[in-house]
Amino acid sequence: MPINLPHILHQIEEACKASSSNQKLCRLVAVSKEKPIKSIIEAYNFGQRHFGENKIVHLYDKSYSPELIKSCPDIKWHFIGRIQSNKIKKLAGVNNLHMVETVDSMDHAEILNLSWGLNHQIPLNIMIQVNTSGEPQKSGIKPTEVNNLYNQIEAKCPHLKVVGLMCIGKEGVDINSGPNPDFVRVTGLFFGKSPLDFELSMGMSHDFEQAIRLGSTNVRIGTAIFGQRDSKYVPRQDTSANNQTPI
Repeated sequence: MPINLPHILHQIEEACKASSSNQKLCRLVAVSKEKPIKSIIEAYNFGQRHFGENKIVHLYDKSYSPELIKSCPDIKWHFIGRIQSNKIKKLAGVNNLHMVETVDSMDHAEILNLSWGLNHQIPLNIMIQVNTSGEPQKSGIKPTEVNNLYNQIEAKCPHLKVVGLMCIGKEGVDINSGPNPDFVRVTGLFFGKSPLDFELSMGMSHDFEQAIRLGSTNVRIGTAIFGQRDSKYVPRQDTSANNQTPI
């Protein structure tokens, strides 16, 4: 098959065996950003269920694709990109939204809580994004602020369920020189709870095996599965690009 799922799943299985926490499972989120519908369906037919998108407009559009709804009824969408306040209501309307991994402020949490609660009784799974590297171009709160944000969301957002933490490791780190310090740093942030009760979303195509060995329970892999992006995805509602009827 064109996509590289079998090999990636084997690598994940082997990394889990070598994990410091002796975990048996690690969720694979296939990052389908800029990928066509046919690639998502191909991965779904192989057994993949969790998919990630980093743009709200693209995620919303794909979630209501008639072809995807028909071919992938059990798909579970993860939002893994930067949250924009003016698009949170649209995010809450995504079909089959399973998790938002990038909440990093109380303002965003409150809007998402209200928007989700309008049409859903079961709380939405979310993760708090932590900027462990301190890089200004990355979203996420400081590690020292995690406890406070977690407590606020727990107290004020009944329609959200904080299931764990998410981070993006600093680029350019040599994975052969030792553990990524960003991964090590985030594993210690469990707000007084047992690590067994919370998830860690860390690790991408270039470093997911090390992330799993350090305790990641959720890896976000795109290029290693689908290959390099060869075209730009155009949402169906972008009428200026393809003259189709908006959703």
